[in-house]
Amino acid sequence: MTGDAIAGARPLADNAVSAGPGGAEAPSSPRHRRQSEPLVPAGPVRASANICQAAGCLSMGSDQLFEELRESVLAAGLADVAVRRVGCLGLCAAGPLVEVPEQGRLFERVQNGGPVREGELFLSLAGERLGGRSVAGDPFFSRQVKVVLERCGSVDPESLEDYVASGGYDALAKAVTTMTPDDVIAEVVASGLRGRGGAGYPTGLKWRTVAKATAGADGKFVVCNADEGDPGAFMDRSVLESCPQQVLEGMAIAGYAVGATQGYVYVRAEYPLAVRRLTSAIRHAEHEGFLGHDIAGTRFAFEVEVRIGAGAFVCGEETALIASIQGGRGTPRPRPPYPAASGLWGCPTLINNVETFANIPSVITRGGGWLSAIGTERSKGTKVFALTGAVVNTGLIEVPMGLSLRQIVFDIGGGLADGRRFKAVQTGGPSGGCLPESLLDMPVDYETLAAAGSIMGSGGMIVMDDTACMVDVAKFFMDFCREESCGKCLPCRVGTEEMYRLLDRISSGRAARAHLEQLEKLAAMVKATSLCGLGQGSPNPVFSTLRYFRDEYLAHIDDRVCPAGVCQISTDPWRGTVAVPVGAQAPSDGGSQ
Repeated sequence: MTGDAIAGARPLADNAVSAGPGGAEAPSSPRHRRQSEPLVPAGPVRASANICQAAGCLSMGSDQLFEELRESVLAAGLADVAVRRVGCLGLCAAGPLVEVPEQGRLFERVQNGGPVREGELFLSLAGERLGGRSVAGDPFFSRQVKVVLERCGSVDPESLEDYVASGGYDALAKAVTTMTPDDVIAEVVASGLRGRGGAGYPTGLKWRTVAKATAGADGKFVVCNADEGDPGAFMDRSVLESCPQQVLEGMAIAGYAVGATQGYVYVRAEYPLAVRRLTSAIRHAEHEGFLGHDIAGTRFAFEVEVRIGAGAFVCGEETALIASIQGGRGTPRPRPPYPAASGLWGCPTLINNVETFANIPSVITRGGGWLSAIGTERSKGTKVFALTGAVVNTGLIEVPMGLSLRQIVFDIGGGLADGRRFKAVQTGGPSGGCLPESLLDMPVDYETLAAAGSIMGSGGMIVMDDTACMVDVAKFFMDFCREESCGKCLPCRVGTEEMYRLLDRISSGRAARAHLEQLEKLAAMVKATSLCGLGQGSPNPVFSTLRYFRDEYLAHIDDRVCPAGVCQISTDPWRGTVAVPVGAQAPSDGGSQ
């Protein structure tokens, strides 16, 4: 179907399907029915079992745990104990997780399928014995500052009533009934909030640009970019799974501020739980009047639909995302014009990511000055990270801007697993950089990371120990980039492939120093001439590993040894001794050059 196939109709992308009001659910997602309602006493609650129902804990059986614990509490006659479903509790590697907030305890790896009434959790709920992990004073929790994740472990992801009871949609009501669109934008500007999708562009400035733009034939649009595709990243997925209403509220406030009446959430099909909960949240919000027409008794109208992408990483780039929503192939286009001036169907379009929109309700209810008091002078507020890799406490965290890498890795993360030595931390996904131990005390903010050769990105943070080979790490990310390249521009299409081949040659001990020189020149060319952020950022892991771990490259080339013992070194004897001029063809080893 082409963009003008049906006059006035909104076409569906080749690589996307629709979900939401009037749309179809994700075909890959099985039909979901809740077996039991939460157990909430009519009287005072002495203890609550908040059971994580995000994807990580669900994969370890937390849904069955909920059913078993609910039945056990009922059978024991514990009339003052609640058993509730909540979103992500953060400490993902230790799931299934259950928090008892009244006791300040977190229970890890809670097993189901056994005698639940004999377990530590049940005894704690019954008041017989205090068990679990104390939350108070635990650096994993105490060093965090939660704005985006404030409700994620306390409200039922599929209950609009829970969200409203926690103050949800108060910000939207305040915005549309007591503030002008300019007032809303002024608060966002005052907050200092920058886009959390990676580029760090000032959110308020982007909103003001769209607000000032002349509406197109179809008005203006608000788009939430939930096309999270970085290896090891699950920030947006967790927020959508845990508190989708918060994102919808932020989008509606944005629509009011910029003069848009239609919003889209573009999310990848690999997130079926997030899609299902988001679709359900839209339906419930419309039913209760928080979306749709006459919001909060005013004339403001705002509707949201979901567009499900097929998983192309490049569709995280805003112009490729727009092309996909419009029914075309997800490839980027040159800018300008920028989407703020000419986006969806040629109309002014505001695009922010999940985390950015999730910040907005707090900015409106608490004021822009409240958020700007958190963080550093140029990087305000908090940042959500998916902390993964060779660290003890892997999971979802939210920290104030300016916290050091050391505090994140060793305080919140609990240090390196198995007593290994820290080697590097990679931030910013495939377009980010690998930072060494000498930079552990640097603050995590936009400017400092950029100066160090990395980026904030959307929030992936992968910790590596001394068993990691940095040449192999660079090759891994280059392999990802070459596979995900849309192929539209030659520097990215050919350059990422050639950089991968050079990295493969180096990692296997089949390279001379001339190949290293060739890699550096090629990386600079790809960065300078690629069309979009995918190609422009693809050399960053190469640059950063060469900057901080050049000795490992030279060990592979000169000594034909992988110091970490990861790479399979070729036994071909000539490679380590013969210099190959740049541009010349090396003697063949019988394989591809």
